[in-house]
Amino acid sequence: MTSQATPTTAPPLTPPWHARWHNRLVALPIFLVGSTVLGLAAWLTPNGAGLGTHRQLGLPPCQFEQVTGIPCATCGCTTSFSHAANGSLLDAFITQPFGALLAVMTAMAVLIAGYALVTNMQIIPIIRFMTRGKVIAIMVGYMLIAWGYTIAQHVG
Repeated sequence: MTSQATPTTAPPLTPPWHARWHNRLVALPIFLVGSTVLGLAAWLTPNGAGLGTHRQLGLPPCQFEQVTGIPCATCGCTTSFSHAANGSLLDAFITQPFGALLAVMTAMAVLIAGYALVTNMQIIPIIRFMTRGKVIAIMVGYMLIAWGYTIAQHVG
């Protein structure tokens, strides 16, 4: 009795198109949006008062501040981003600590997404980590502390 081996099909040497480009398609909008935000921030001139830089974009004044007399949780973030994008990280942190953190995180996201575009690195695990409950809770806590700092800085 002769036994014939069943021919096996070798897996393709390269993954299909959608698998090769999936990582890049995830990275592309992160890279484009982050680069645009940082580019706009670099184009703006930080307001010396620490608030109101967003007005250069044609946006209205902060309604929360107008109604309550205290800055909102994100007041100063545009000014902070502008300082950071222009290379003044200390001024960014002094202006609005949460905005400075967001600016640094945006720059990191642009670098990682750019690297992923070139190398096809997977960034979904990073996105999953950054959107975990603990990370979000830490960010919200830091935002609230920074908001208290901003209130003390502009009201007191």
